[in-house]
Amino acid sequence: MRILKSCIIVVLFITIASCGNSNVSKKELTSEIDSVSYAVGLSMANQIRGNFEDIDQELFVQGFKNGIDSTDILMDNQEMATILNSFFRKRQEEEQLAQFAELKKAGEDFLADNATKEGVKTTASGLQYSVITEGTGSKPQPTSKLKLHYHGTSTDGKVFDSSVDKGKPVELLANQFVKGFTEGLLLMNVGSKYKFFIPSDLAYGANPRPGGPIRPYEALVFEVEILEIIE
Repeated sequence: MRILKSCIIVVLFITIASCGNSNVSKKELTSEIDSVSYAVGLSMANQIRGNFEDIDQELFVQGFKNGIDSTDILMDNQEMATILNSFFRKRQEEEQLAQFAELKKAGEDFLADNATKEGVKTTASGLQYSVITEGTGSKPQPTSKLKLHYHGTSTDGKVFDSSVDKGKPVELLANQFVKGFTEGLLLMNVGSKYKFFIPSDLAYGANPRPGGPIRPYEALVFEVEILEIIE
């Protein structure tokens, strides 16, 4: 939402500024439209200054001038959109990282300690797992449709989702889960039950489902049992 708001502010400010590009500075507001025009411009300037304090004003002006007269344009619309989306996504992630820095560190500390425990193995990606029961069935492929049970918790044991508690296994492709979960599934045989310890960058990272129980940069723990390869 904050990314969208920032983008709207930029677009509105450019649009408004481009409608009346002039070096003439009015000293008086002699009509209603004069007052409205000035108030909207002042409001947009205050908002963009509050949300984007490091803007290069000369390039900002150059950009909307080029857009108005369609000459000397330095990037096409697709590149423009990519740059803006990337910038505001990074800005949001920086804000979230600052907000959830303690949670991220707690997850990292948990995994560092967990890696030293007996029976815990760590893959090249950073996924940790331990074997509860080793099955003897076939190994799934990324596109295998599986029937499985899972029990997901935070590192402090708080349950956020569990097919076990619901009493109904799920049926999904192995590659339809977060990266760490999928990687763990591909290590297992049918009939196996493993415990996964998933770093945040192999789980939901900075962008879990809005309003859901999983917080940004949270490490996750799953107990997973593959019941069947359906197809």
